[in-house]
Amino acid sequence: MSGENNIGAVLQRLEATIAARKGADANTSYTASLLSGGAQKCAKKFGEEAVEAALAAVSGDKKHLTAEAADVLYHLLVMLADQGVSLDEVAAALTAREGTSGHEEKAARPKA
Repeated sequence: MSGENNIGAVLQRLEATIAARKGADANTSYTASLLSGGAQKCAKKFGEEAVEAALAAVSGDKKHLTAEAADVLYHLLVMLADQGVSLDEVAAALTAREGTSGHEEKAARPKA
């Protein structure tokens, strides 16, 4: 896989683009319009896209799922940017979980 299409590189470029659009005009930038709506708008749109991806998955349409997954990743990065969470922080959280059973990791979380 070439470097420019590597998922990590793509997500880092997207994260940088989203950061650059934070101060843009919300009338001309979709990203800026999401960010100007704050956490509620970013989270709502992420949730909508996640549901669409789930529906695409059960439909069995790989092309549709791929497109919806791209939407989910974009909206996740917008939501993270709104909250000041970087991809490096997410990567650190994932790295800390490596080698731990998902059941063990979930059981170790504080109860809500």
